[in-house]
Amino acid sequence: MGVQHYFGGCQCGAVRFSVDADLDHTVACNCSRCRPLGAIFTFVPAAAFTLEKGEGATTEFLFNTGKIHHLFCSACGIESFARGEAPDGSAVIAVNARCLDGVDPKTLHPSDVDGASR
Repeated sequence: MGVQHYFGGCQCGAVRFSVDADLDHTVACNCSRCRPLGAIFTFVPAAAFTLEKGEGATTEFLFNTGKIHHLFCSACGIESFARGEAPDGSAVIAVNARCLDGVDPKTLHPSDVDGASR
């Protein structure tokens, strides 16, 4: 697949973004947030992500170490992306691949991450 350009957002359309992402590299986490959410995340450098609409339409949720800023639409409740920091300190965006237009999640092969044990 390689890096491709995608558009995505929340269910109601209040949050919309564009992103250059490689969906060959996705993860499914079992932490107390991701497991019930059912998210499949791909991580991209912040420069590869553009929030097109919804800067003021999100609410932030922090838990555990507080390093990942989980942002969900204040209207429909969907978390289409989160902001965080890569191990090297650079800004990173965790994009919920289930929120990308035209992407069938059944075609993704996420690696399992054991966030529950962290």
